[in-house]
Amino acid sequence: MSAFLAFLMPAAVLLAAPSPCFVYVGTYTDWEQLVPVHHNPPGERSRGIQVFRFDPGSGKLTPLGLAAETVNPTYVAFSASGRFLYAVNEIYRFQGEPTGTVSAFAVDPASGRLTFLNQVVSHGTGPCHLAFDRTGRNLLVANFGSGSAAVLPLNPDGTLRPASAVVQDTGSGPNPRQAGPHTHSFNVTPDNRLAVAAEFGTDRLSVYRFDATAGSLRPADPPQVVLRPASAPRHFTFHPNGATAYSLNEIDSTVTVLAYDAARGSFRELQNLSTLPADFKGHNTAAEVLVHPSGRFLYASNRGHDSIAVFSIDAEGRLTPVAHVASGGRTPRGFSLDPSGRWLITANQDTHNIVVFALDPATGIPAPTGQSLEVRSPVGVKFLQLPD
Repeated sequence: MSAFLAFLMPAAVLLAAPSPCFVYVGTYTDWEQLVPVHHNPPGERSRGIQVFRFDPGSGKLTPLGLAAETVNPTYVAFSASGRFLYAVNEIYRFQGEPTGTVSAFAVDPASGRLTFLNQVVSHGTGPCHLAFDRTGRNLLVANFGSGSAAVLPLNPDGTLRPASAVVQDTGSGPNPRQAGPHTHSFNVTPDNRLAVAAEFGTDRLSVYRFDATAGSLRPADPPQVVLRPASAPRHFTFHPNGATAYSLNEIDSTVTVLAYDAARGSFRELQNLSTLPADFKGHNTAAEVLVHPSGRFLYASNRGHDSIAVFSIDAEGRLTPVAHVASGGRTPRGFSLDPSGRWLITANQDTHNIVVFALDPATGIPAPTGQSLEVRSPVGVKFLQLPD
């Protein structure tokens, strides 16, 4: 059996036995905290993190209300146990100091409500992304405003500890939006040896040696992957095979396919494709990128074209464009795939709605289910699978 097929087997088992889920939606709540202010929608503001119950058998999404009140929780992540949720607070000043924060919550498995545990500074402004290391003992945060990133160790009770490491990007790029450094995501490699920061402001991926025990970072060799000028890498993800990575680039709306050499700790570009149809002439920025649990499809969101781009993935991890599906609203910033791999939910920021799609298992193409639910300023969506 090939290594590629071996990686697909766990996903196939997962697809056969879906379990009930909660869906958590992160939102913008306080526009005055943002610098610059990109949007200022009229009407009632969101108050924090919204929660829904999701039935993966039928695809039905049921609103449960406000899970927790917190400022600008635009990105959330869960502990491996599902007992704890962590949210960025995308702000530019905290108690008079120029920094954002990250908040920890305990999850009530019956209601989905969140109980606040504690909050720590993110060591930068505008925190926008969270990811766990493979041990689950460290949470990595990216700060867009300041171009910095940090490692936040966790206590056994789910509370956050102060940062064990902080790194700062420097430089700029050719686009006016790249006047300074802007770190947009921070992820570990599948072997947990490296941490990779997508540097929107400087068109590169910064690569660090990561020690999970100490929670430390030091420059890798090589220390960076240089991408195309004015591409603005935003989000970064790996294929289940562990040997292929994908950088979604915001400004030029492309996805860069990279081969990962774990032995050398290096990346090599394989492919670069547009997330847009060839005939699209308007303004667009790419936002989120995810690989299907089966490893057969990649999805990326387009803000402007307002679509989900679908790609098929071959045995080497390379992409072929398949379709562009309307997101069901304007500005699909975030979207998520359910653990069973049968459903996709988009968060359309500027039309204040989330939309449920069913995924075709043969083609990977999303089809709208007719469910569109109102959420004020939704920007991030995450599924939390519940125990049987």
